[in-house]
Amino acid sequence: MATLAIQQVFSDYQGQVILKGLDLTVEKGEIVALLGPSGCGKTTLLRAIAGLQAISQGSITINNRVVADKDQFIASEKRGVGMIFQDYALFPHLTVAKNILFGVQTRNKKLRKARLEEMLALVKLEGLAKRYPHELSGGQQQRVSIARALAYEPEVLLLDEPFSNIDAKVRREMMLEIREILKKHNVSAVFVTHSKDEAFVFADKLALFNEGRIVQCGDAESLYSAPSDKYVADFLGTGNYLTAKVINEHQIETLIGELKSASSLGFEIGTECEVLLRPQHLQLTAETSGTGEILERRFLGNICQYQVKVNDSILEIHSTELGFSLGQRVAIAYQSQQLVLL
Repeated sequence: MATLAIQQVFSDYQGQVILKGLDLTVEKGEIVALLGPSGCGKTTLLRAIAGLQAISQGSITINNRVVADKDQFIASEKRGVGMIFQDYALFPHLTVAKNILFGVQTRNKKLRKARLEEMLALVKLEGLAKRYPHELSGGQQQRVSIARALAYEPEVLLLDEPFSNIDAKVRREMMLEIREILKKHNVSAVFVTHSKDEAFVFADKLALFNEGRIVQCGDAESLYSAPSDKYVADFLGTGNYLTAKVINEHQIETLIGELKSASSLGFEIGTECEVLLRPQHLQLTAETSGTGEILERRFLGNICQYQVKVNDSILEIHSTELGFSLGQRVAIAYQSQQLVLL
């Protein structure tokens, strides 16, 4: 069952239309990333869900209760929404315990103590209840922020770039920890980020934004392997584009030869188009009469990133073969995948 349903939502700010007819569904226990560059509308949508931004058209529904449409607007504090901010937004004059319990409604001391102990254990901060935010590391402060949001028992948890202030060395570990916490509690979450790497690690589903619209939505692997257009393809990773001509249901002709698709292309024979080739799907072999020439080589640990010249085109190719040198001639082969034609 859907926890959050957004239908044809428009939102204006200072006379400018920011959100342009958005549709999005978040299922129970699902983590959805709103992904895109700065200014594309993802934070505006998060604020609209939270009740901090009005919508001009459409509707927002949380657990079958309409919280915003043309007829009504439910206040933020009555929506059952928890929010985790980029800067943690902890109260500096309150202890960890008081920060965590700030939004808890019950006044029963026994219940409050039990909730506090549960949350401290959940975020691995046992023994730190009496400390103040300035006495904690950035990662610990973020854990307090998570505990405070979950102690409130929200129906939807909203996260606004929550990992951007955390040291890069511990960021991935923190993302996996918080993801595990949300999954353990079956919490539905919406997560704003401009980083595809964060979205890949943390989210179940991506909604990729461009200028106030969601241009494609789905799991990371689907969007990466079958992007709807160049914008999606380029945002999610490096790609090479070659002009191509469809020669049969499964094959195309390109400057590196005939390429075969693992599935039907769905294009008429003779159609001229572009094919997207990811760097890791191209394979290099040393060959003195090869069509490619190594122009640039960058060592990345377990792979090398090569720039290879073919006629007037430059291809980026990732290879586990580390021994190619500048100026060397190479043959280029395509590892059979589902070809993406644009």
